[in-house]
Amino acid sequence: MLAGYYSLMLAFPLFVFGQVGGGLPKQIVPCKGVDCTICDLATLAQNIINTGVFIFIFFSAMMFAYAGFLKLTNEALGEQAKANAIFSNVALGLIVLLAAWLVVDTLMKSVLGGDFGPWNDICRAVGI
Repeated sequence: MLAGYYSLMLAFPLFVFGQVGGGLPKQIVPCKGVDCTICDLATLAQNIINTGVFIFIFFSAMMFAYAGFLKLTNEALGEQAKANAIFSNVALGLIVLLAAWLVVDTLMKSVLGGDFGPWNDICRAVGI
């Protein structure tokens, strides 16, 4: 019975990533064999960044749920402090991750001429 709940919990993010144009990439490495170009390197970097952000956000939600469980079920002061520390550490990690992503994204878009589309379209921006 519990195995069904755990498998549902692990499969649920697949339904969340069903929006158009978003979610995890179908493949991380965009090229096969020796046909790789500099454009594929930029796409690879974007795929790695997007996958890392999605995975980190999923695990941070799990950590928030765990910290909430500790906060609600334990009345001892030591466990309350542990839950508060988990909350603050995960929130700080999310802020640092999203701020770093925003800085890199803005920097890459401004370097490529100020066009605020996906920055991994470097080939289209420089005419390759």
